[in-house]
Amino acid sequence: MAHIVDVDSCEPYQWGAKSEGWRLLDRADLSVIQERVPSGDRERRHFHAHARQFFFVLEGEAVIEIDGVRFALKSHQGIEIAPGAPHQFVNESSADVSFLVISAPRSHGDRTDL
Repeated sequence: MAHIVDVDSCEPYQWGAKSEGWRLLDRADLSVIQERVPSGDRERRHFHAHARQFFFVLEGEAVIEIDGVRFALKSHQGIEIAPGAPHQFVNESSADVSFLVISAPRSHGDRTDL
């Protein structure tokens, strides 16, 4: 059944030093997550064996390192990450960054930290 979701209707989770996220859609074949990362926070470098991901910046600026190459993303820019590609999300800016992570299939349980 269809229903509207937003960050107020989803249970938040925390990661990194002060980052937070919300699972907007959490199905086995597809997941959509919104996250907020404060200045200076980062995730651990990792890869997903099966999940293909698409990161899309809603507000702010971020750096995503994919297989040793750094990509600077601004608001309303996105990048695809293929399964197996080592990657890391970093907020090197002085402001929060808010973004979507779309994964197919879902990336939970499919992560190997490096």
